[in-house]
Amino acid sequence: MSSANLKPYEDKMKKSCDALAAEYNTIRAGRANPHVLDKITVEYYGSPCPMQQVANISVPEPRIIQIQPWERSLIKAIEKAILTSDLGITPTNDGKVIRLIFPELTEERRKVLVKDIKKKGEGAKVAIRNLRRDANDAFKKMNKSGEMTEDEQKDGETKVQKLTDKYIAEIDKMVEAKSKEIMTV
Repeated sequence: MSSANLKPYEDKMKKSCDALAAEYNTIRAGRANPHVLDKITVEYYGSPCPMQQVANISVPEPRIIQIQPWERSLIKAIEKAILTSDLGITPTNDGKVIRLIFPELTEERRKVLVKDIKKKGEGAKVAIRNLRRDANDAFKKMNKSGEMTEDEQKDGETKVQKLTDKYIAEIDKMVEAKSKEIMTV
């Protein structure tokens, strides 16, 4: 069983972990993190653009994100995009810059976020287990068609299981770290 046959499955497992990490970046933890704006697009000359392409985003204080649009005329569009997003923060502006002030998270809200983090982590684990199943099915088909021996099939299944264990452990670490970050006051 060559490791080349495992490469596509390992790549997909890594992508599942990367997608989870990107999703965790957009969860706000009471601290200002500019990544919470990653999913928000702004209407710019009739087409949606990522916020980072129409404004300078900075974090002047731990709980404030400052958005300075390249053009003043974009202030209303940016505010509208933030209000219609699931961010849950009302923007304030002084005519030049928009500020998002992040309130301290309540204990209840923290617990809800941790539950959501665990649910997303579980979803990523399911995706990885599905990839393991797909790989094992492919090995069985190759064995049936005579492309590989039974020993090669068993070897492939063992290697896929090791990959699965590795990426599930990585997801567990990510869930633990993000939950700890959320619960830290």
